[in-house]
Amino acid sequence: MIFETDRLIVRQLQESDRGAYFDMMGNPNVMNPIPRDVMTREESNNHLNNFLNTEQKKNDKKVWAIQLKSENEFIGLCAFLENNENEDEIGYRLREKFWGVGYGTEITKGLIDFGFQHLKTNLITADVFVDNLRSVKILDKFFNRDIEFFNSDDKCTDRRYKLTRKEWL
Repeated sequence: MIFETDRLIVRQLQESDRGAYFDMMGNPNVMNPIPRDVMTREESNNHLNNFLNTEQKKNDKKVWAIQLKSENEFIGLCAFLENNENEDEIGYRLREKFWGVGYGTEITKGLIDFGFQHLKTNLITADVFVDNLRSVKILDKFFNRDIEFFNSDDKCTDRRYKLTRKEWL
């Protein structure tokens, strides 16, 4: 286990996550607001393989599974990445059937706590497609809006949010 929140466990991804992972990555309702193309089963399997059994060091990309404490079910991904300015960035993605019950808010708060307390970072960022209103609403609860910019990889306008350790603690 990496960390936990009231209802969630964050852990390493596992081979047994494969079916649920594809349920998320192959769902246009999940992928379009990012915006990313849906994945075929083969693409999803290859994507998951990138994260399985990898030695994750302090400064590397960290991608983990989110599971419900109440049952051993994969409900999504969360991550610590680096943005294009080499700043710590959080991200998350949930399977559609787990939307609307506060897991996005809960995992965002958990990632912020983990980043400041355990990774000892001084600044956490989050980027979101401005039309992804569910994620915008979550990030507005915790972060300060910084800049909007054209994301050439995803061909959309993203907003960057920032939060310092001092502001959080």
